Amino acid sequence: MSAELWNSAVRVLDKNWAGDHMVPSRRLYPHQWSWDAAFIAVGLCYVNPSRAWRDLRSLFEAQWPDGRVPHIVFDPHTAEGDYFPGPVFWDVPAYGGRRPRGSTALVQPPLHAVAAWEVYRRAMSHGAAAVREAHAALEWLYPRLVAQQDYLTGHRDAGGAGLASIVHPWESGLDNSPAWDAAMSAVPADLTLLQKYHRRDLDVADAAHRPTDVDYARYLGLVLSYRDGGYADAHLARDHDFVVECPNFNAILGAAEIALAQIAGVLGADPQVHRARAQRITTAIVDRLYDARSRTFRVLDVRTGAHSPARCISGLVPLILPDLPAYYADDIMTEARSARFGLPQQTDLPAPSYDRTAADFDTLRYWRGPVWINVNWLLRRGMLQHGYRDEAEDLRTAMVRLVHRSGEYEYFHPMTGEGIGEPAFSWTAALSLDLLADRSIPAYARAA
Repeated sequence: MSAELWNSAVRVLDKNWAGDHMVPSRRLYPHQWSWDAAFIAVGLCYVNPSRAWRDLRSLFEAQWPDGRVPHIVFDPHTAEGDYFPGPVFWDVPAYGGRRPRGSTALVQPPLHAVAAWEVYRRAMSHGAAAVREAHAALEWLYPRLVAQQDYLTGHRDAGGAGLASIVHPWESGLDNSPAWDAAMSAVPADLTLLQKYHRRDLDVADAAHRPTDVDYARYLGLVLSYRDGGYADAHLARDHDFVVECPNFNAILGAAEIALAQIAGVLGADPQVHRARAQRITTAIVDRLYDARSRTFRVLDVRTGAHSPARCISGLVPLILPDLPAYYADDIMTEARSARFGLPQQTDLPAPSYDRTAADFDTLRYWRGPVWINVNWLLRRGMLQHGYRDEAEDLRTAMVRLVHRSGEYEYFHPMTGEGIGEPAFSWTAALSLDLLADRSIPAYARAA
């Protein structure tokens, strides 16, 4: 099984390489996506570390002067009509020497420092030339990774407590998660936008799998509002219709600081700055996003101060924070083991994206129920860091078996394991390589 899956995953990554970056898939996602690049680098480095570094560099070459890393970098060789919303819709001005309309203005979870550190670690087994390449790559990336963190903890601290707010569900990476439903209900849904703008995703994907028209109209309205304000972040809580703090996004923000501390140590910079910020982020996540009544981590609507009632996989991801107190780690594992998510011991499958017991659990629609490999990879990483090693191995095995059986799909049916969405999906392939190759415990994990 291992050799067959390994070779299949390598073929997917070869197919999706676009010269200086990796596309998530050739058909539906023909550009470069931000957090995809991070997940992809983690696995790509086993077979082609130079491409892993090039993919990350290509993304950060599109970094804005304010430090934001756009969630999509547009391939100039791809026609406007091949993806919507494309460059013309976003209408991003030229910046930092880059051409106009070269990217979006949104961000995604800043997993890139974690990826860079993982690629560097793998370089140790690829010989002296790979080590030199990795060190040079870290030197180039480090200040840009720091600028990304500064943007998110500064410009995007709409709640004033040191966490990053997202201003669009697309920034979460969990696009149509039920975690956003309460906050999104206050966002106007102008369905006439769908008469003006054509949803190309429905030309190539089953509508039953994709966000609804009402959701999509809200998504477009939020972008247009942000664009009309010059993509500025001043007074977000007052002026923008969607401003939330997500446990998944902010846990990754904290994990990035831990990785930056490791990188700083290699480069002779001060790691303590990053460790201190990671601790502040962890404390703020506990203070603001932990719901004591349900003993779960939940999305916070910064505008209303209310937690989302939805129990989503985003609430499990804070387990990746090594400084998360054991009490909260135990609560996450209790939630993960429950019938709402059901670890492989109960289901033989990785965790679904949403509460299996909820009335609106949807087995097909994107982030409203299906299984995704990337967030389960994060959950496994958290289990390893907090000493849940047997359950981490069960989850690793379940992910490998699922992809081997169904293929490198974008996501999977949470009952049958059938592949859904795009086939030959890059992060599923890349993370499969990592799951096959690496069973090590992160250096900054807690002792068991």
